[in-house]
Amino acid sequence: MTHHIDTLALRAAVMRTELGEHSEAIFPTVSFVYKNAAEAAARFDGSEDGFMYSRFTNPSVEMFEKRLAAMEGGEAAIGFASGMAAIMALAMTTCKQGDHIVTSGSVFGTTVNLFSQLMPKFGVSCTVVDGPSAEDFRAAIRENTKLVFLETPSNPMAVVYDIAAIAAVVKSSSAKNCVFAVDNCFCTPALQLPLKLGADCVMHSATKHLDGQGRVVGGAIVGTAKFCKETLYPFLRTTGSTMSAFNAWVFLKGLETLPLRMRAHSENALALAQWLEKHPAVERVNYPFLPSSPYHTLAKHQQTGGGAVLSFAVKGGREGAWKVIDATTMISITANLGDVRSTITHPSTTTHLRMGQEVREKAGIYENLLRVSVGLEAFEDLRDDLARGLDALL
Repeated sequence: MTHHIDTLALRAAVMRTELGEHSEAIFPTVSFVYKNAAEAAARFDGSEDGFMYSRFTNPSVEMFEKRLAAMEGGEAAIGFASGMAAIMALAMTTCKQGDHIVTSGSVFGTTVNLFSQLMPKFGVSCTVVDGPSAEDFRAAIRENTKLVFLETPSNPMAVVYDIAAIAAVVKSSSAKNCVFAVDNCFCTPALQLPLKLGADCVMHSATKHLDGQGRVVGGAIVGTAKFCKETLYPFLRTTGSTMSAFNAWVFLKGLETLPLRMRAHSENALALAQWLEKHPAVERVNYPFLPSSPYHTLAKHQQTGGGAVLSFAVKGGREGAWKVIDATTMISITANLGDVRSTITHPSTTTHLRMGQEVREKAGIYENLLRVSVGLEAFEDLRDDLARGLDALL
């Protein structure tokens, strides 16, 4: 029987102890005790399933992995210490010396740095695709391409990529055993299911919407059971990029309300984007569910909601952008996103600073751009908090 995502968020992958607790238990233990030497040996040689050591097997983490996989429509998942740890694992396990990565130019700045600056130290080259079309990706893929990675919608420009079209390009290319990965951080499985559109795996910074309250850091990759068990799990077990039991439990609690929160985030963000678009101090608004967005039709087809994150350019360059930020009294000035509390940041001097000016501007990230992760406060209060700074630019 297939359940709705709202039900899976609450009921999938519950692992109760003999005490019959209703809320999932936290398992803050390093190791696990065996009945005898034979059972210990069987666990370690893989002939018997069970928990061994929390660097790579823990009940709290396993519950989170299984629930997220169920919600994404995947077979399995692996939890990591952070979203970047998950991306690093993906790059290191799919590529070896002489291989090639293709990534979209509008991914998170640290992801670009990982692929284009760190991976070349291991003999892995990277091509950054500037355009969003499937043909742009076709031109970039080589025979030695082993990983194609993108996020959609993108951070912070809300560029929407056609997952199904790009998946078809990857599968029909000359690259053999190439993994197509989609960062689903902005939409989450509540609004978008990349695996059903042809992606091989889905990456999450669980730190963002999966928690939803800015409490703990973590990451995850969802895919086939074979990919997770044979490719990702050995890397996790050896390198120790481990999600803690406590963080996994927090993510489990976050998943329970994820569908409700994402629908509310989307409703609030759309209302704010529509208001911003009409403000005379705003030059443009980037939000995929606005009819003015060049990605509106694709977003409506691929997503069930626009998500929480929007960006907008204001008059007055960096000085104008900073005036808007500094005039806020409620919205949090912080670089995190996906929180129930709205946040605002200046990407070119914070989250995307290390990309360098030329790369930033290729991605459309100019000095007058602001990013807002729209929370669950009353729309009227969010509007008034931004209006104070925007009105001062006129």
